[in-house]
Amino acid sequence: MKIAVGSKNPAKVKAVLDVYVEAEIISLQVESGVSDQPFSDEETLDGAMTRARNCLIHSDAEIGIGLEGGVVKMEQGLFLCNWGAMATRDGKVFVAGGARIPLPKIVAEKLLGGQELGPVMDAFTKQENISKKEGAIGVFTNERITRGEMFLHIMRMLAGQHEYKLKVKKEDF
Repeated sequence: MKIAVGSKNPAKVKAVLDVYVEAEIISLQVESGVSDQPFSDEETLDGAMTRARNCLIHSDAEIGIGLEGGVVKMEQGLFLCNWGAMATRDGKVFVAGGARIPLPKIVAEKLLGGQELGPVMDAFTKQENISKKEGAIGVFTNERITRGEMFLHIMRMLAGQHEYKLKVKKEDF
């Protein structure tokens, strides 16, 4: 089986590799169709679905995967959110969402001011490429869960839905 991942981010690619150890995995830089910093569940999910579909357009893979991180404004503050989508050649799209935690006020204010989370986290931690390593969730959970683990959880849910559909062969799933 050939699977295309709509990202070059090592944390996202590794999550797919960890779930599909026997598959041929290719990494593509594809458009999400959403802003660089998605600001709602809907926008973040739309970005994941668009990436998954674009993987199929730009490759001969049987499955396209889109994994997208964003933020959601709630009464209690600004929260991290993350979504994944799996598109198949038969037109099915499976979706799954993951963990959420509130962002510190100093980080949230910068995002609300128009900055993107990746560079904000690099400045906040005084490190480079946090989004390609533990991610904001890793920083703010003391690495009890990393960005890769968060996306691994989503990948397991996507793969499980796909496997279930293949097992039961129901058209209405």
